[in-house]
Amino acid sequence: MPLWKVYHPVGAYSAQDKKEFAETVTAMYSRIPIPKFYVVMIFEEVPADSVYVGGVPHGKFIRFKLEHMARTLPGPIVREWWVKAVDQLIAPYVKDRGYDWEVTIDEVPADLWSLQGEIPPPFESHAEKRWVKENQASPYGLQERLPVGALFTPGVTEKSAG
Repeated sequence: MPLWKVYHPVGAYSAQDKKEFAETVTAMYSRIPIPKFYVVMIFEEVPADSVYVGGVPHGKFIRFKLEHMARTLPGPIVREWWVKAVDQLIAPYVKDRGYDWEVTIDEVPADLWSLQGEIPPPFESHAEKRWVKENQASPYGLQERLPVGALFTPGVTEKSAG
């Protein structure tokens, strides 16, 4: 949750640029908080003669395709805020380097997603909090699917077997 695909001109980013960019994006999402390992960035170099915008070659164009699986953005105000937050976050890697860019965000149903064979736990559940802390996917039981703040969770521990 999220998958960022970054289609960019050949040589636009060094290995260090990519590392820093990925760390910056991960830090943004980890403030939600979600497990850091949810954040995946794939950088794909595209030759200058393979990018056309409006039917015209465009060698200074970067395309971002984001997919969100674990969360949806509720309502138009939050959606607009998020798009603007993403544009602000990526500015040092596009705008400040003289590139044109485009961003789209798709929301994929969470129940059609798995990590290491595990369906991710519900938002704010005991299991999700454990995944954030451990920064890895692991099995969890029914008790851990319950929300952390629920008052009706007898027997829930940090790591439940059941």
